[in-house]
Amino acid sequence: MARGRSLGRRFGWLWGAYAVSTAGTWLAFDAFALIAVLVLDAGPAQVALLAAVGPAVGAVVSVPLGPWVEVRRKRPVMIATDLVRCAVLLSVPLAFALGRLGFGQLLLVSVAVAAADLTFNAAAGAYLKELVPGRDLLVANGRFEATSWTAAMVGPPLGGAAVGLLGPVTTVAADAVSHLLSAAGLRAIGGPEKRVVRPVARPKAGDLAAGWRHILADPALRPLFFNTVLFNALVMAGTPPLLVLMVGELHFAPWQYALAFALPCAGGLLGSRLAPRLVARYGGHRVLRAAGTLRACWPLALALTGPGTSGLVLVVLVEFGLITCCGVFNPVLATHRLERTPADRVTRTLSAWSATGKATTAAVTALWGVLAGLTGPRTALALTGLLLLATPLLLPRRDHTAGAGARTATRAPEPEPDGG
Repeated sequence: MARGRSLGRRFGWLWGAYAVSTAGTWLAFDAFALIAVLVLDAGPAQVALLAAVGPAVGAVVSVPLGPWVEVRRKRPVMIATDLVRCAVLLSVPLAFALGRLGFGQLLLVSVAVAAADLTFNAAAGAYLKELVPGRDLLVANGRFEATSWTAAMVGPPLGGAAVGLLGPVTTVAADAVSHLLSAAGLRAIGGPEKRVVRPVARPKAGDLAAGWRHILADPALRPLFFNTVLFNALVMAGTPPLLVLMVGELHFAPWQYALAFALPCAGGLLGSRLAPRLVARYGGHRVLRAAGTLRACWPLALALTGPGTSGLVLVVLVEFGLITCCGVFNPVLATHRLERTPADRVTRTLSAWSATGKATTAAVTALWGVLAGLTGPRTALALTGLLLLATPLLLPRRDHTAGAGARTATRAPEPEPDGG
């Protein structure tokens, strides 16, 4: 069965590099917010600013990098962004040790890391499409999805314990080392990378919008783009009100709040393993519509969260259902997006998609913070759930998968491999 077979030594190194950097990222989950509160005595406004400004500005910074990355070999770009992330993250424990750490530095580092994350992910998507045969893309994306949810399940509790035992900057240092190990893993992949034909003319300002033009012109990607950007922004915007409701009003302990989000990540593992089987049986379009619809049905129940064990169980069950559906949806979406995107614009398309998502999430999260302050966390959660119920209307109604691979091949012939 395709789901269980090896995808080769080179993919194994790529998967290993992804696993170690993802583990480091989740180990350091919310590390900057903790440092801001524990070390710099930052208030809620500064913590919200740190959470919103870094990803938003990083998204803007990453946009002009898309055309630049498109005409370069992707593996060296991925290694370079890993090294950049390692260097800027290491500046935080270094400044802390010297007694010079400030809020401004945390903001700058969060921007640099966000821009490097987006650039890395865009280059990695293009590299994966070159490295893995089209028939195995769903299997590969499913393995990445399972790895991500495993790290999300294990990393934050371990990170919290590490901060308690070893200090507030410990997980940031570990995250930096994880990116260094990722760069080493990418270097170990070896083998040739296809030659990128660089344009003779200088890049134009219009090249920055090539990714968005491709997304908006494609009848399948356009609705998926609007659906995922809105869905992800609303889900993330509901997280701060839920934290305030559980920890503030209902007096759950911080470990209970963490447990309520760690346990359901097992649903991501389940969903990512089910995705190839479901696609083989029902087809990618039907799976996208079903999983995309079901994942929107869960969050409204979070507004009903009450005190005690029953409230905690409700949150765990809701999050498990939501994450399981996302575990099915995400690898199918990632595969479909690569299949429908010509090789000469994969990086710009992924950059445009991710940058829009990051910026929208930051804006909606900030807006929901104001809304929760005016109306209370339950009302904010209820409105989030109601709006999410409308997101399935943005899913593609027709199956556009037929002929996608042929159309992509016609528009983007593969360049010849070089010997390097």
